[in-house]
Amino acid sequence: MHMLIATSGVLSPEPVVDFTRHLLGQNGRVTLITVIEVPRAFLDDLRVSEGRGSASSDEQEEAVADYLDERGRKIVEPIRAALESARIPSEVRFVEGDDAAAAIADAATTLDADIVVLGTTRSIFNREAWESVSARVMLESDRPVLVVPGPQRDDSRPKPHEGSEEDQGTVGP
Repeated sequence: MHMLIATSGVLSPEPVVDFTRHLLGQNGRVTLITVIEVPRAFLDDLRVSEGRGSASSDEQEEAVADYLDERGRKIVEPIRAALESARIPSEVRFVEGDDAAAAIADAATTLDADIVVLGTTRSIFNREAWESVSARVMLESDRPVLVVPGPQRDDSRPKPHEGSEEDQGTVGP
Protein backbone atom coordinates (compact mmCIF):
# COMPACT_ATOMS: atom_id res chain seq x y z
CA MET A 1 0.00 0.00 0.00
CA HIS A 2 1.19 3.51 -0.82
CA MET A 3 -0.18 6.17 1.51
CA LEU A 4 -0.09 9.84 0.59
CA ILE A 5 -0.29 11.99 3.72
CA ALA A 6 -1.05 15.64 2.95
CA THR A 7 -0.65 18.27 5.64
CA SER A 8 -0.83 22.03 5.93
CA GLY A 9 0.66 21.95 9.41
CA VAL A 10 -2.52 21.35 11.43
CA LEU A 11 -2.75 17.58 11.07
CA SER A 12 -2.38 15.86 14.46
CA PRO A 13 0.60 13.47 14.36
CA GLU A 14 -0.72 10.86 16.83
CA PRO A 15 -3.82 9.71 14.94
CA VAL A 16 -1.93 9.81 11.65
CA VAL A 17 0.76 7.50 13.03
CA ASP A 18 -1.93 5.18 14.47
CA PHE A 19 -3.84 4.96 11.18
CA THR A 20 -0.62 4.57 9.21
CA ARG A 21 0.60 1.76 11.43
CA HIS A 22 -2.70 -0.12 11.03
CA LEU A 23 -3.18 0.42 7.30
CA LEU A 24 0.33 0.33 5.89
CA GLY A 25 1.27 -3.32 6.11
CA GLN A 26 4.79 -4.69 5.85
CA ASN A 27 5.56 -3.57 2.31
CA GLY A 28 3.78 -0.24 2.42
CA ARG A 29 5.29 3.14 1.82
CA VAL A 30 4.44 6.69 2.81
CA THR A 31 4.81 9.93 0.91
CA LEU A 32 4.30 13.05 3.00
CA ILE A 33 3.43 16.23 1.09
CA THR A 34 2.42 19.79 1.63
CA VAL A 35 1.18 22.26 -0.97
CA ILE A 36 2.70 25.72 -0.82
CA GLU A 37 1.65 28.81 -2.71
CA VAL A 38 4.89 30.59 -3.59
CA PRO A 39 4.71 34.41 -3.67
CA ARG A 40 6.93 34.74 -6.74
CA ALA A 41 6.35 38.47 -7.21
CA PHE A 42 7.14 39.11 -3.53
CA LEU A 43 10.37 37.12 -3.76
CA ASP A 44 11.44 39.14 -6.80
CA ASP A 45 10.45 42.45 -5.13
CA LEU A 46 12.45 41.43 -2.06
CA ARG A 47 15.49 40.77 -4.19
CA VAL A 48 15.18 44.18 -5.88
CA SER A 49 14.68 45.95 -2.54
CA GLU A 50 17.92 44.34 -1.31
CA GLY A 51 19.69 45.97 -4.25
CA ARG A 52 20.37 42.74 -6.13
CA GLY A 53 18.34 43.65 -9.21
CA SER A 54 15.84 41.45 -11.02
CA ALA A 55 16.55 37.74 -10.86
CA SER A 56 17.38 35.63 -13.87
CA SER A 57 15.07 32.68 -14.42
CA ASP A 58 17.65 30.35 -12.84
CA GLU A 59 18.00 32.62 -9.81
CA GLN A 60 14.22 32.91 -9.50
CA GLU A 61 13.79 29.12 -9.63
CA GLU A 62 16.51 28.74 -6.99
CA ALA A 63 14.70 31.26 -4.75
CA VAL A 64 11.44 29.36 -5.27
CA ALA A 65 13.12 26.04 -4.45
CA ASP A 66 14.64 27.57 -1.29
CA TYR A 67 11.25 29.00 -0.27
CA LEU A 68 9.50 25.66 -0.87
CA ASP A 69 12.14 23.78 1.09
CA GLU A 70 12.22 26.17 4.06
CA ARG A 71 8.45 26.57 4.35
CA GLY A 72 7.74 22.93 3.55
CA ARG A 73 10.09 21.52 6.17
CA LYS A 74 8.45 23.61 8.90
CA ILE A 75 5.00 22.37 7.89
CA VAL A 76 5.71 18.64 7.58
CA GLU A 77 8.18 18.29 10.46
CA PRO A 78 5.71 17.26 13.22
CA ILE A 79 4.26 14.45 11.08
CA ARG A 80 7.64 13.41 9.67
CA ALA A 81 9.19 13.25 13.16
CA ALA A 82 6.23 11.26 14.54
CA LEU A 83 6.44 8.77 11.67
CA GLU A 84 10.20 8.46 12.16
CA SER A 85 9.73 7.88 15.92
CA ALA A 86 7.29 5.11 15.08
CA ARG A 87 9.89 3.64 12.68
CA ILE A 88 7.71 4.34 9.65
CA PRO A 89 9.90 5.66 6.82
CA SER A 90 8.50 8.39 4.64
CA GLU A 91 9.46 10.29 1.53
CA VAL A 92 8.84 14.04 1.77
CA ARG A 93 7.75 16.21 -1.18
CA PHE A 94 6.83 19.85 -1.41
CA VAL A 95 4.33 20.81 -4.12
CA GLU A 96 3.98 24.33 -5.44
CA GLY A 97 0.40 25.35 -6.11
CA ASP A 98 -2.35 27.83 -5.40
CA ASP A 99 -5.12 25.21 -5.31
CA ALA A 100 -4.27 22.76 -2.55
CA ALA A 101 -7.14 20.35 -3.25
CA ALA A 102 -6.28 20.03 -6.94
CA ALA A 103 -2.57 19.66 -6.18
CA ILE A 104 -3.23 16.90 -3.62
CA ALA A 105 -5.60 15.04 -5.96
CA ASP A 106 -3.04 15.35 -8.80
CA ALA A 107 -0.20 14.15 -6.56
CA ALA A 108 -2.27 11.14 -5.47
CA THR A 109 -2.78 10.16 -9.10
CA THR A 110 0.79 10.92 -10.22
CA LEU A 111 2.31 9.01 -7.29
CA ASP A 112 -0.22 6.19 -7.71
CA ALA A 113 -1.23 6.41 -4.05
CA ASP A 114 -3.66 3.80 -2.77
CA ILE A 115 -5.10 6.17 -0.15
CA VAL A 116 -4.89 9.85 0.72
CA VAL A 117 -4.74 10.84 4.38
CA LEU A 118 -5.42 14.45 5.31
CA GLY A 119 -6.85 16.47 8.13
CA THR A 120 -9.78 18.71 8.66
CA THR A 121 -9.99 21.81 10.80
CA ARG A 122 -13.76 22.05 10.83
CA SER A 123 -16.74 19.76 10.99
CA ILE A 124 -17.15 17.84 7.77
CA PHE A 125 -20.93 17.84 8.15
CA ASN A 126 -21.74 21.50 7.71
CA ARG A 127 -22.24 23.55 4.57
CA GLU A 128 -19.00 25.55 4.82
CA ALA A 129 -16.93 22.37 5.09
CA TRP A 130 -17.78 21.38 1.53
CA GLU A 131 -15.65 24.29 0.38
CA SER A 132 -12.68 23.02 2.44
CA VAL A 133 -9.56 21.43 0.98
CA SER A 134 -10.46 18.10 2.65
CA ALA A 135 -13.91 18.01 1.08
CA ARG A 136 -12.63 19.05 -2.33
CA VAL A 137 -9.96 16.33 -2.29
CA MET A 138 -12.70 13.79 -1.47
CA LEU A 139 -14.67 15.03 -4.48
CA GLU A 140 -11.77 15.51 -6.92
CA SER A 141 -9.50 12.56 -6.15
CA ASP A 142 -9.92 9.21 -7.81
CA ARG A 143 -8.42 7.62 -4.68
CA PRO A 144 -9.90 6.68 -1.30
CA VAL A 145 -9.52 9.52 1.21
CA LEU A 146 -9.16 9.19 4.99
CA VAL A 147 -9.92 12.45 6.80
CA VAL A 148 -8.42 12.71 10.27
CA PRO A 149 -10.27 15.12 12.57
CA GLY A 150 -8.34 18.03 14.02
CA PRO A 151 -7.64 18.46 17.72
CA GLN A 152 -10.71 18.69 19.94
CA ARG A 153 -11.89 22.24 20.46
CA ASP A 154 -12.59 23.57 23.91
CA ASP A 155 -16.38 23.87 23.96
CA SER A 156 -16.37 25.24 27.52
CA ARG A 157 -15.87 28.80 26.33
CA PRO A 158 -18.98 30.98 26.08
CA LYS A 159 -20.97 30.70 22.87
CA PRO A 160 -20.84 33.80 20.64
CA HIS A 161 -23.89 35.98 20.63
CA GLU A 162 -25.91 36.04 17.47
CA GLY A 163 -24.70 38.78 15.15
CA SER A 164 -21.23 38.86 16.72
CA GLU A 165 -18.10 38.95 14.57
CA GLU A 166 -17.48 35.25 15.23
CA ASP A 167 -20.95 34.36 13.94
CA GLN A 168 -20.13 36.19 10.74
CA GLY A 169 -16.87 34.33 10.23
CA THR A 170 -14.54 37.20 11.12
CA VAL A 171 -12.91 36.10 14.32
CA GLY A 172 -10.48 38.47 16.01
CA PRO A 173 -7.24 37.47 17.76
